[in-house]
Amino acid sequence: MTLWRHNGDMADPKRATVYFDSTLHRALRVKAAQTEHSVSHLVNAAVRRSLAEDAEDLAAFDERAKEPNVDFEDMLKDLKRRGKI
Repeated sequence: MTLWRHNGDMADPKRATVYFDSTLHRALRVKAAQTEHSVSHLVNAAVRRSLAEDAEDLAAFDERAKEPNVDFEDMLKDLKRRGKI
């Protein structure tokens, strides 16, 4: 049995049904037991990390939005001309 800890991150938790591959679910349960966190805590933390990475990616796209586009064929020709390929 895993422990559920209220740490302020889940001020208004919502329920959802998520189906995991059986091996992944077993691994989650083991990790939850070893870390004394609930499976919900682990899943919430993983989703937060994934969304944070997405936000970083979007910010990087925004930063590079004004850079000129380079045509792939032109890039290949340039690399060939410079002896890189």
